[in-house]
Amino acid sequence: MSAATTVPPTFSGEELTQLLALIKDSDSVELKLTVPESDQRSAVARLGLDPLEAQIRQVFFFDTPDLALDKQGVVVRARRIQGKGDDSAVKLRPVVPAELPDDLRRSAAFRVEVDALPGGYVCSGALKGALRPTDVARAVAGELPLRKLFSKEQRAFFAAHVQDGIGFDDLAILGPIFVLKLKLMPAKLGRRLVAEMWLYPDGSRVLELSARAMIGEAFQVAAELRSFLTANGIDLSGEQETKTRKALTYFSKLKRKAPSARASARSAEAGAELGEATR
Repeated sequence: MSAATTVPPTFSGEELTQLLALIKDSDSVELKLTVPESDQRSAVARLGLDPLEAQIRQVFFFDTPDLALDKQGVVVRARRIQGKGDDSAVKLRPVVPAELPDDLRRSAAFRVEVDALPGGYVCSGALKGALRPTDVARAVAGELPLRKLFSKEQRAFFAAHVQDGIGFDDLAILGPIFVLKLKLMPAKLGRRLVAEMWLYPDGSRVLELSARAMIGEAFQVAAELRSFLTANGIDLSGEQETKTRKALTYFSKLKRKAPSARASARSAEAGAELGEATR
């Protein structure tokens, strides 16, 4: 199958040229599909996904309540991972790999990846760090400064790309999201498929299916994955909703609705004063 047949028809010639350039200068490509909630139950059954075999994860994002970092293309997150420990990341997207500093590209902790979904793609650069098993839980409980979740290299990367004087102490905790991650090797696909179910407090879910590809095989893997999912009755034309975007939007709304501790204290003081005055 030719590469052209694996590219969604919504890509223009210019977009395809840009995509090829991004892939050429990236470390890897991740092909993703989010399954609409109405089709998730049938997708789980057809793919034989067993939640008891999944790894449990707890994901926290950090941003201002009005998502000032997200507006600047910066994503900050930390995770607790069952059986693996904690980690953190400062991610910049979109990026143009060829324009990134050489010293950053040489860092063993930095990785550039193209995420390709039906009808769209984005290239991101993430600087990751490993943490001790209790670090994230302590930080979200207020026992450890948030900045301690990030290495000196990550903090410098953050400072270089975040404007308006925003620091780690200005960030709110957005989360957690509970995630079930399952890796499987379908015989008919012949490569690893990853399924992630993101569970939100209101009962909504995001089911993402993905396969990773090296830069030289991205279009071939895309063709194989498309054929496999279609054969299993999974609709590729549904509206795509990225996990990070939904999580940031969801928790930002909750933060903006909830009164701050200081505002609540002022309200309580005012109520007490009013009570005294009316006695």
